[in-house]
Amino acid sequence: MMRAAFDPAEHPHRRYDPLADRWVVVSPHRTQRPWQGQVERPTGDERPAYDPGCYLCPGNARAGGAVNPAYEATFVFTNDFPALVPDVPAPPDGGRLFRWGGAAGTCRVVCFSPRHDLSFAELPLPDIARVVDVWVEQVAELSRTYRWVQVFENKGAAMGASNPHPHGQVWALDALPTEAARELATQSAYLRNTGSPLLLDYARAELERGERVVAANDAWLAVVPFWATWPFELLILPHARRVARLPDLDGAERSALAALCREAFARLDNLFETSFPYTFGWHGAPGAGDPDGWQLHAHVFPPLLRSATVRKFMVGFEMLAEPQRDLTPEQAAERLRALPAVHYRQRASGGSGGER
Repeated sequence: MMRAAFDPAEHPHRRYDPLADRWVVVSPHRTQRPWQGQVERPTGDERPAYDPGCYLCPGNARAGGAVNPAYEATFVFTNDFPALVPDVPAPPDGGRLFRWGGAAGTCRVVCFSPRHDLSFAELPLPDIARVVDVWVEQVAELSRTYRWVQVFENKGAAMGASNPHPHGQVWALDALPTEAARELATQSAYLRNTGSPLLLDYARAELERGERVVAANDAWLAVVPFWATWPFELLILPHARRVARLPDLDGAERSALAALCREAFARLDNLFETSFPYTFGWHGAPGAGDPDGWQLHAHVFPPLLRSATVRKFMVGFEMLAEPQRDLTPEQAAERLRALPAVHYRQRASGGSGGER
């Protein structure tokens, strides 16, 4: 009896992630399974432009006692309850089985806007461009002292955000974290073997194929990666040239990045017409030396799977063996690509969220 031809939209298979040097199981047939598990409470869209009880709104007192200035654009401050601090004692020598490592650093909070009621995707384009500039400024400053600077945003209660005010964070560390070390090794090896940067080759190949592209412009690409783990995961990266770090971007590339972010994140929100939770963060070349094949990129890990209330959990096989997903990356990209590029709340109000 002849076996059926392989169909990636129907048959279980594995895909290799060359950036993380790991595999992911894809099980597209499981999208039909019934769901009787946990459902999330959707984030309410309606919030006031100013909340007197919010720790991050302009002029309000924060939990640590400091008072925010009456800021009118982005606002950056050192976290009142930081996970990392600059001056810590050196840990002891625990030998081969009980190794210690130092962890000196700093943690900052970046309020994207004084507006409490807008998410990053809903900000007017000039405000998103200002956030991009702040990311660049923070990385440029902190990388002079620390080996790794992690710019990120946790959005939504489902991703552990403790405050709905639009904000992100910047953590700087004097060591190379695990994920960064892995990506440095894979990108360096690819450069040695091929003579070109892994993610630049990948970005151009994805643009040529088109099937996983969600948004693109002359400088940037947002794609559901071939090896995506999260249902609607995105990889954002420059495709026109080699760029190692955020401070390496020129003015035109910063503007193009702001435009791409606005479109890509609006499409996520439009999928289920909800403020889509996610973890989003930048990976730039560590330290100040030779980037050794590193291409600047951002990961977007959104957990929602079937609706605004059903999320993907990384448990069981994922924790004990390797990541697994149901919806194929191509199906996810097709659904996102078909959506309007304008945020659903702005379409409903007839204008920009920051201008209404």
